Amino acid sequence: MDIQAIHSLFLTCHSLSIDTRKIGDNALFVALKGDNFDANTFAAEALTKGASYVIVDNKDYYIDERTILVDNSLETLQELARFHRTYLGLPIIALTGSNGKTTTKELINVVLSKKYNVKATVGNLNNHIGVPLTLLSFDASTEIGIVEMGANHQKEIEFLCTIATPDFGYITNFGKAHLEGFGGIEGVIKGKSEMYDYLMQQDKVVFVNLDDALQDSKTKAMRRFTFGYRNPEAGISIYDIQTTPLVSITFNHTTVNSHLIGLYNANNINAAITIGHYFNISDAEIKDAIEHYTPTNNRSQLIRKNTNEIILDAYNANPSSMKAAIENFIQLEQANKMMILGDMFELGSESLQEHQNIIDLLIETKDILVYFVGHDFYSQNISLPHFKFFSTFEAVAEALKAHVITDHFILIKGSRGMALERCLQLLPE
Repeated sequence: MDIQAIHSLFLTCHSLSIDTRKIGDNALFVALKGDNFDANTFAAEALTKGASYVIVDNKDYYIDERTILVDNSLETLQELARFHRTYLGLPIIALTGSNGKTTTKELINVVLSKKYNVKATVGNLNNHIGVPLTLLSFDASTEIGIVEMGANHQKEIEFLCTIATPDFGYITNFGKAHLEGFGGIEGVIKGKSEMYDYLMQQDKVVFVNLDDALQDSKTKAMRRFTFGYRNPEAGISIYDIQTTPLVSITFNHTTVNSHLIGLYNANNINAAITIGHYFNISDAEIKDAIEHYTPTNNRSQLIRKNTNEIILDAYNANPSSMKAAIENFIQLEQANKMMILGDMFELGSESLQEHQNIIDLLIETKDILVYFVGHDFYSQNISLPHFKFFSTFEAVAEALKAHVITDHFILIKGSRGMALERCLQLLPE
């Protein structure tokens, strides 16, 4: 069966699923394989649970005429997404970057939703499986699609662009993330810039922060719409940024008071304002959309618990985002400040040095108590009165139980694998 025929069947279904635990009536089930599972074995279960068709790539699991046998289920999913994207023909905005992708995506979504029927990547479904699933969630009523693209190796963004074929692109930044896979910061820049390469070849539009000299230089020959801070050359010039600790910014005589923490989020807000302007969203609508957006999922959340105030930024961490969060926290004027910082993952041979760099950044901040958590931080153990090192989460949990923290302003940040949001449960109710 060719991809057009499969797409015709897909259009008759209510949804597409790769997980029988979440399957609904009249779904198309795609059986994918991983290192530790083979969803071909669940094809019959999918039909029992209400799937109308199943796509399998192992003939041993062919059931009846409701079974679509293909050579490779993953490649078929990707081809189906590519075909569906072309079939719909709607404008698609793609974004990538080392930090801030998901927050920026959410901000763009709420701004554009003031005028358009917008669908965007859910959560962080931004890889070679997530991007196809995102595209296949768009339908004839979708007026603009927003596709987040993540990567930890070269050529991944290039490949995702060939599936989503975006009309617009935005790269949040080039930072020290996934250094192990990319082979260092130069590899990160090259890998993320694959989006620019694709958009340039297709003569598409990019949104660019002119305050980032590297991105400015990379896009001078491209069709672009720009923004910057107090920059007369920018299409949108933002002035008067405040962090107290929530970010507020002013543009076009309009002040936006966000629910986001940290100076680093100013660029994410600026990008959403700029893209909103490009798509003819009014200043008043942009202001209303951003002011009603509240971060979730452990990203830059400001939480009050008993007598403590907490910045929970524990969704993920890399050297760039960790440094930005720390520098922002240091400049805030609250009293009794404390940090709980977890290990940063996927840094390869540079990991110990990058963890040492974070420690060095904090050596002189003697008025801030810092708990370092995780193997790589612990291996750098330095004896200073305001530093405490814990090799595991269980160890820091015991310390938080033994020494109750009250009346503090606390930053909690670490890589996803550290799951430092668990610290919230150890602070007094």
